[in-house]
Amino acid sequence: MTYRTPEIDSEERRRFLKVLGATSAVAAGTELTVDELRNAMEAGTEAELAAMGQAIRSDLTGRLDPGLLGTELANVAASAERLPELRAAGIPARDSTTYRELAEPVRRVYEHLGAVGFFESAETHLPAFTEDHIESTARELVRAEPLTALLSEAGFDEKEKTLLVANVANRRERLALWVPTKDIPEEVEYDLEHVAPLHQRALGGAMLWIEDLDDHLWQKEYLITDRLLDEGFWDLKVMLGGAQLLTKAAHDVAGAAELTDSQLTAALTAGTASAILGQEDLTDDMHRITDDVRAPSEVR
Repeated sequence: MTYRTPEIDSEERRRFLKVLGATSAVAAGTELTVDELRNAMEAGTEAELAAMGQAIRSDLTGRLDPGLLGTELANVAASAERLPELRAAGIPARDSTTYRELAEPVRRVYEHLGAVGFFESAETHLPAFTEDHIESTARELVRAEPLTALLSEAGFDEKEKTLLVANVANRRERLALWVPTKDIPEEVEYDLEHVAPLHQRALGGAMLWIEDLDDHLWQKEYLITDRLLDEGFWDLKVMLGGAQLLTKAAHDVAGAAELTDSQLTAALTAGTASAILGQEDLTDDMHRITDDVRAPSEVR
């Protein structure tokens, strides 16, 4: 058994194509592959993203470990590729560490980036999740063949790659609620000096939600249905895909330099956005289990 990915409905499709400025010929097609979308878009890059990427490179040159990041980039992809196997295994046994092991490469990336000031630099040089910034990111992500190829290495098929980008593009208002630390109102958080930068909160949160699943799934086994598992596993894949994009950006800054500056910014923003959306969806799909979706009670 494997998980099922969600479908893009007609309204979501229309909104996504509008963000991309794709042609009506693509809109009329039955499938939306990233290659088709790329061919339908105008050539070029998002100039403002290039300036942001260049600033991040300049700020962090020499501070990142290319060896560690290269190894963990492959390990994050390997974690994502294990998801069908774990879905088939179902509920983990008591005292299982399966999901903690799944998140280990994300934790190693998180701790390294935190130690060298990567997250602070990203928050300094990137704007908030405004509508314009997310739209530019979605367009650059579709154009960036190295980034969509990277998702393929983590087991994303064509439908899933399109769905990940559409998810980021269409949920701009939701993403805008995640503001940079300096923009958090005092009435919401009184101790801002201890609030991590936005990109650190996103990656760290995704990591913690994954690590928690060993205990959560075992304890809630009697509530969990196949449908909830299917939905939750897609959320896991979105989080790991986000972690992979963010790790790729950091690895590129460390010295690989395979991405353009605008692709670097797109990887950072889309990776962070996917980490956010995956963990928010996971709370709805696997944690807030209401009576109408839970498994039938065996008590009569």
